[in-house]
Amino acid sequence: MERNLEKLASHIASLGRSEVERGIRNFKGTFRLDFTDDYLRGLTVERLRHILFAAMANKLEKTD
Repeated sequence: MERNLEKLASHIASLGRSEVERGIRNFKGTFRLDFTDDYLRGLTVERLRHILFAAMANKLEKTD
């Protein structure tokens, strides 16, 4: 599990802003991410990556 999280973090860190925003908008999990485009545009790319990582890590944890 820890290795999977490291790989996930590395992958998300390599994404550009538009890819991270797309990942957040298209996230499919047990919960919904419901952010407006204006809100996402107001966040730093680092914060967006954090949101995407947290959502995907949660999803990964549920499948392991």
